[in-house]
Amino acid sequence: MVIFANILSLTIVFAVPLMLVALGGMYSEHSGVINIALEGIMVIGALCACFTLQIFDQNGLGQLHPQLCMFIAVIIAGITGMIFSILLAFAAINLKADQTIGGTALNIFAPAFAVVVTWAIQGQGITTIQIPSWIRITQDYFGLELDSPFLNALFFKYLYLTTPIAIVLFFIAWFVMYKTKFGLRLRACGEHPQAADSVGINVYKMRYAGVLISGFLAGVGGISYTIAVGSGFNSSVGGYGFLALAVMIFGNWKPVQILGSAVFFALFKVVAAYNSSIPFLPKFEGLKDKSSLYQMLPYIVTMIVLIFTSKKSQAPKAEGIPYDKGSR
Repeated sequence: MVIFANILSLTIVFAVPLMLVALGGMYSEHSGVINIALEGIMVIGALCACFTLQIFDQNGLGQLHPQLCMFIAVIIAGITGMIFSILLAFAAINLKADQTIGGTALNIFAPAFAVVVTWAIQGQGITTIQIPSWIRITQDYFGLELDSPFLNALFFKYLYLTTPIAIVLFFIAWFVMYKTKFGLRLRACGEHPQAADSVGINVYKMRYAGVLISGFLAGVGGISYTIAVGSGFNSSVGGYGFLALAVMIFGNWKPVQILGSAVFFALFKVVAAYNSSIPFLPKFEGLKDKSSLYQMLPYIVTMIVLIFTSKKSQAPKAEGIPYDKGSR
């Protein structure tokens, strides 16, 4: 039973960055801007957050106020993600550049920038930024003593502050998108910007807002992914930004469906990462490197799912199309 608790707990941990980044892409694309740069934004957010955690660890604040320091690091990840996303917003909205090419350029730039900054701070060739152990929320933090190995594995073995933050951000995303004027205006700008402009909505501002919110969520998703992996930050997020795009499409640009999609894909990610410790999986004794087969599993599942669901997807009609105020 403990192994099932571990799988469930790990699935939640890996679903958190997928959901956050996919929600970020949802905001951006509902405003009319395709955010291919989610991968690069995750890298920048994780880079700044990990160095923040390292600073707190070195001056002793992390041990004294672990979750406060973790919360500050998460906020810094979101803010730096917003700042980095401004580059995409300016290119796509003001310069009317091709959004796919602009996002791809930022994805190429971000890992290289992260390596340069990491080497400059830590020394030549030292690419990994270690994450302190005090960021995990344990039983002691709540003053609890669970004698059950199952409950301990389910609730506390992989519990981090990013999980409750992600839950709050999910409900905020659903409420903002469907229960506020801002959400209605944002969706209008992604469906028919000319009509939105005709009733007094500033399409440029709404698209900037969508991209900036997207940057904040992707930045938080970057540190969430780094924590989930647990091996430190290596200037990469393992293609999770692109996987989040698939989650967003599979979730049909809707928060509740995105949540379900994130959990679905995260489960396969957990199976791929921990295949050797799951007893009921095939062992493929004849293969020399069976782990590689399982590592491909999340991406194979992604392609299969998209093949069968992409025709039913209803993307915002005006996404990727630069808005020209003079055209009608």
